Amino acid sequence: MKAVMAAFLLFFFVLGSYFAVRPARETIGTLLGRDYVADLWLYTAIFSVAIVPLYGWLVSRVRRSVLLPCIYGSVSLMLVALGRVIGNGDIDHGVGAFFYVWISVLNLMLVSVFWSFLLEMFSSEQTGRLFGFIAAGGTLGALIGPLITAFMAERLGVSGLLFLAAGGFACAILCQLILLAIWRPATTATTSSQAPLNKGLGGNPFAGISQVMSSPYLMGIALFVCLLSVANTILYFEQLRIVEQTFPDTDRRTQVFASIDVVVQSLTIATQVFLTGRIASKLGVKGLLTLVPLVMIVGFLALAAFQVFAVLAIVFVVRRWGEYAFVRPGREMLFSKLDTETKYKAKSFVDVPIYRFADYVGAQAKTGIDAMTASPTVSVLTGAVLAGVWAFNGLWLGRQHDAAPSHERRANA
Repeated sequence: MKAVMAAFLLFFFVLGSYFAVRPARETIGTLLGRDYVADLWLYTAIFSVAIVPLYGWLVSRVRRSVLLPCIYGSVSLMLVALGRVIGNGDIDHGVGAFFYVWISVLNLMLVSVFWSFLLEMFSSEQTGRLFGFIAAGGTLGALIGPLITAFMAERLGVSGLLFLAAGGFACAILCQLILLAIWRPATTATTSSQAPLNKGLGGNPFAGISQVMSSPYLMGIALFVCLLSVANTILYFEQLRIVEQTFPDTDRRTQVFASIDVVVQSLTIATQVFLTGRIASKLGVKGLLTLVPLVMIVGFLALAAFQVFAVLAIVFVVRRWGEYAFVRPGREMLFSKLDTETKYKAKSFVDVPIYRFADYVGAQAKTGIDAMTASPTVSVLTGAVLAGVWAFNGLWLGRQHDAAPSHERRANA
């Protein structure tokens, strides 16, 4: 119970801090323009690739009891530095581009680091029962964060929101230290697949890449992430286009983005607390991974027929609600029966550079299709087809996971 509550609060502060500043990123995206944002995603992908071997080297050499709190501390310091640079004036184009890229890489990396540690801490059986509730901590943070932004954006400004988020990551450090204190006694008995927290994992910093390339199961997870990313990308750029046309005022756009976040997180937290664990127990991981892609087929078809803000908002809310409530916990459970090195190195490779390169490819493909057809309908219909492939991929992965025995040591948590 102590471990679960500490993990709940840690995820609350991580996602709460991120979501407090994310509406500012979306507003900056509308100011930079859709074409420029599509190009920025290439830089996001490049930095995502660069950070994986660096992270792999740190995990191999630095004991995780030191590394994990330091990651949150470095994020807090960077937010303070960006807040001082941005100030309360107009946002410089270059600073805005840097902030957009940095926060996009940071989001995936922090979530990957968080779940990697929990996958090491909890057994496969415990993940099915507890990850839905723990994920609700992040959802609660993702609800409180945009609420603060919606009510305080004009008063605090972008710099004030960044300082507030820095304080949130400082609280995350405390929660991580509590988790480490709880976990440390359980590391006294380790197996060959487990490495104690007071030592680095060792091995090659690039091991995650080779692990993914040599495993059909991990390649399947990578494909799942790519299809998820492309579906998200198509909806993201439709969101930028329709919101830009519907709401000329930039402050109003920030409020709209924050309001969408509030609706999504309100639906998600109730689902994660009461339904996710039950669905995982009764239908297995395959149930978590296939439901949302099937719903998105219908959503894309509806958006192709009615390209207005009301339809976009419904489809966008349903997609993100389903991803946070079902897909994300299911994705993390896919790694629960693998060894510790895979949970850190291969997982970070899949979660960050593969995801962001899929973002970039999807963004360029959508931009190109829209330019050639002079209509976004074709790209939206393409999204419906890809959602069908995504559903089959999720079904296969879920069956592989549910049928596989667990070879990990059961943690005393």
